[in-house]
Amino acid sequence: MTVSRWEPFRDLMTLREAMDRLFEESVVRPGTRWAGADSRLALPIDAYATDEDIVITAAIPGIDPEAVEITIEGDSLTIKGEIRGPMENVNYLLQERPYGSFSRTLRLNVPVQADKAEATFDKGVLTLMIPKQEEIKPKTIKVTTK
Repeated sequence: MTVSRWEPFRDLMTLREAMDRLFEESVVRPGTRWAGADSRLALPIDAYATDEDIVITAAIPGIDPEAVEITIEGDSLTIKGEIRGPMENVNYLLQERPYGSFSRTLRLNVPVQADKAEATFDKGVLTLMIPKQEEIKPKTIKVTTK
């Protein structure tokens, strides 16, 4: 079990940002699911844990795998990249695909072995496997009397 410190103001800002995003998507710009608050794309991901690894997947269609930057610093994972914009000198009849830079940062809350992480890209889906660190076994100290 991981214990993490509760930061009420950070959680409050997250709720406010979620409400702002909900309002923008439903009223201002319907249909722009990837649009973030700062005109960056908010990368949708799935994350789960197995006994040995933290596994993160993200669908990033149409991007070159070398254009994705993944960094792990402490317990924070950041995935960054950019989806190329529309072609120039073209009159679009319909344009729905998102483009622009994207960035997503997650707190893992689990000690990991960043140097052994592996990333694969298959059919537009990025899969990141980060091995968990082996837990340090508790040490029992026996109390003696004199």
